[in-house]
Amino acid sequence: MAQPARPDLARSRSGREYVSRGLASATAGLMSAGPLRAGRPVAGWTIGTALLTPVVLVGGWLVAGTLQPDSYSPVRQTMSVLAGQSGTDRWVMTAALLLVGSCQIATGAGLAGVGRPARILLIVTGISTLGVAGSPEPATGPTPLHLAFAVSCAFTTAVWPVLVARRAPAQSWILSVYGCGTVTLLFAGLSGWLLIAAQDGSADLGLLERLTSGVQGLFPLVVAIAVRQAARTRATSDRRGHQHLQTSARAQSGSAAGNRWLHRG
Repeated sequence: MAQPARPDLARSRSGREYVSRGLASATAGLMSAGPLRAGRPVAGWTIGTALLTPVVLVGGWLVAGTLQPDSYSPVRQTMSVLAGQSGTDRWVMTAALLLVGSCQIATGAGLAGVGRPARILLIVTGISTLGVAGSPEPATGPTPLHLAFAVSCAFTTAVWPVLVARRAPAQSWILSVYGCGTVTLLFAGLSGWLLIAAQDGSADLGLLERLTSGVQGLFPLVVAIAVRQAARTRATSDRRGHQHLQTSARAQSGSAAGNRWLHRG
């Protein structure tokens, strides 16, 4: 005599089949959409422009410094003197500053992996650098316009790191709130020290300016590399999750098919 169908067994079998069909449908959708593609938080050329910024800046003051008379002191005198009206072959440092400002603007435009305020501020830094190059320092001393652009560069480069910080869990310490906050404090200290030295006429003003600008010029490159690496790590994690989902769906589909065969038998 045939046994009546058990309602609980029927419900269990129906639930397993429903879950299996759902997983299979999700997997089919992912497979039809193709593998997950990583975004492009950093354009490829952005690494190049970020690298050029410190290289051109340091190269510019080294080359321009060798063209000056013996009376010029890179420890006491600033880069503005090299590009100023009293400088020898001042076009060398002026061209370097123009290229540095252009690279900063390009880096801000291509660094899509950070927030818009950070990108805008980096572009403003580049514009200020162009302003420094476009308002050469006379032999009598810097003009108010030149000082305004120089102070703008010092302020924006000091504030910029804190705008890069990610409140979400970051893959790199340098992109975290603590990392960017630490860099901001360091840059603010260097910029403040430089401004005080400029007002007091410190004998080490040129050396301090070169140290500050060199360190600050490297940070956009560090950020670009960190953001690019974080995107690659995230893309790898997404691909592994996609493959795991496919494997789970196949296993569930095979289990459901086996259960149906056993119950029919």
